Amino acid sequence: MSFLDPVLNPVFQPLLNKSPFLLIILVSFVISLLITIVYKLVTDQNEMKRLKEKQKDFQKRMKELRSNPEEMMKLQKEAMKSNMDYMKHSLKSTLITMLPIILIFSWMAGHLSFEPVYPQEAYSVTASFAKGVTGEAELVADSGTELLSEAKQEISSQEVTWRMKSELGEHILTVKTGETEQQKKMLISTDLEYEDQVSLFKDSEIEKITINYNKLKPLGNLSLLGWYPGWLAIYFISSIGFSLGLRKLLKVY
Repeated sequence: MSFLDPVLNPVFQPLLNKSPFLLIILVSFVISLLITIVYKLVTDQNEMKRLKEKQKDFQKRMKELRSNPEEMMKLQKEAMKSNMDYMKHSLKSTLITMLPIILIFSWMAGHLSFEPVYPQEAYSVTASFAKGVTGEAELVADSGTELLSEAKQEISSQEVTWRMKSELGEHILTVKTGETEQQKKMLISTDLEYEDQVSLFKDSEIEKITINYNKLKPLGNLSLLGWYPGWLAIYFISSIGFSLGLRKLLKVY
């Protein structure tokens, strides 16, 4: 989970539990507003307006020069220089907003990527083993977990998968092979929260343990021509709309 959990969970978790889609829309709006305000405050808007109008003029003139490739190439070079000037002026606001956006994205990725595992819901865990490891692997679960598959299984294609169900709360799953054992924490919850999907282990015969979560569908069973967009796609689509609207409303160039 993100280290921002103690700060952001009390603010966002109630809405997250109620509607992941509404949370994504809210965060998208807040970030778009933040970016737009910072951009307006740290850039010379008169200069940005001038460069923007210059770009439009270049586009208009290039359309008129389609029949004159030589002159059009010259104009394209000028247009590229103008675009670089515009981007250079925009860079400062990007650097200011980059860190908080990355931190919020990290929190969202840790809370909106997968469906939680609910009490007594069947789920599976896969252990991946180092090349050359053979024999049996065993999964040892705590008293609140019931195995639905054999605890001891032969390692096949360097993997073993177990199915199980657990009671509400945190659980420790232990994978053993030979003299090696590794543990994975599992969270069973009625809220939209979960442990990290993958745990990696260095210099171990057990290389990783993966919880096979179902991907979260913020729109539920509603699809767009068979496509079920995840949180990142919904965020980007909504942020484009918010950014365009806010720039126009706040007269940002």
